[in-house]
Amino acid sequence: MSLHDDFKPVIAVLTMHDNQRGFRGNHQNFLDIIQTGESMGYQVYIVTVRDLDVTGPTVMGYTYNKGSGKWTSQSFPLPHVLYNRIPYREDERKPSVQRKIEECKQAGIELYNPFFFNKWDLFEWLKKSKSTQRLIPHTRRMRSASTLGMVLRTFPYLYLKPESGKAGKGIMMLKFQEKERLPFRLKIQSSRKSTTYKAATLAKLWTRIRRETGHTPYIMQQGIELASSRKRPFDLRVLVQKNGKGQWSVTGIGARLAGSRSITTHVPRGGSVEDPEQLLTELFGEETTAALMKRVKSTSLMIARQVERGSGHTLGEMSMDLGIDDLGEIWFFEANAKPMKFDEPQIRKRSLERIFQYSAYLARQSKR
Repeated sequence: MSLHDDFKPVIAVLTMHDNQRGFRGNHQNFLDIIQTGESMGYQVYIVTVRDLDVTGPTVMGYTYNKGSGKWTSQSFPLPHVLYNRIPYREDERKPSVQRKIEECKQAGIELYNPFFFNKWDLFEWLKKSKSTQRLIPHTRRMRSASTLGMVLRTFPYLYLKPESGKAGKGIMMLKFQEKERLPFRLKIQSSRKSTTYKAATLAKLWTRIRRETGHTPYIMQQGIELASSRKRPFDLRVLVQKNGKGQWSVTGIGARLAGSRSITTHVPRGGSVEDPEQLLTELFGEETTAALMKRVKSTSLMIARQVERGSGHTLGEMSMDLGIDDLGEIWFFEANAKPMKFDEPQIRKRSLERIFQYSAYLARQSKR
């Protein structure tokens, strides 16, 4: 046993100031993080970029007062580890926020989750390794009608996705059926419903797509016919986090079944939370499913390592969407650097504990 083994670092959850609510983000999630940390013996609090001053011995942060049922602010010791949960990309991109994160690094504070991922970057990083390259559906930036037309000739079923999307927002599905009178079919998903637009020409289709996307950069991606249950496709949501030894490990795997009329499996859009082994067993049988689940785990870890390598930063966690097609092949769709909370209670509990196990590891490394 060394001196440092029982050392418990101070952990601060980083977010943005908010005039109405004190701070931005999912307050319930923050409360779960604080309660888990405290039950494990850590001092943990919420801090906003505005209040985080690394020059003094203490900072103003928020904690939850069980008695009053309210968030209260008080002074805390400077953190050893900063768990970045800034909720919006546009906040994280601000020069003032970037400067503050740099100051923290200079001051020797360890950063857990450096930044949001961009979809295009993810695919570029994964293409750099033979083993992860084959998991990616054909993906290109959507820049012009002519490139879209070319891709549609090879892959008549596509997904159009914003490069910096969140929770399925802005995703469209496109099918090209040459024999039809209106060969182009674009399915557009709004918050609750989806509408289908049919076009006779590529030019008309492109006008409509531009109306939907505005100036947002989009990618186009080969559609994969996913394995489905009760005629509804499903994908797997995998949470990988670093553990107390600083190694990537799979915290849990959930399945999301698409809503009856939705083009994605996101729960807010009518998707449902399912047991992956059950869904896969219906289709592939028990033996194949056991082998598939093993492959999903090893594939997820391989992806996490490659994303970390490609990003050039130390990462702490990510959730990823993987699809399995009818032949049992695994496909990678996307990864999120700041995972939403998992609905499965056992995955949720483990995921919260891992945050502190890995934070303790990070802090021990920096003390050395």
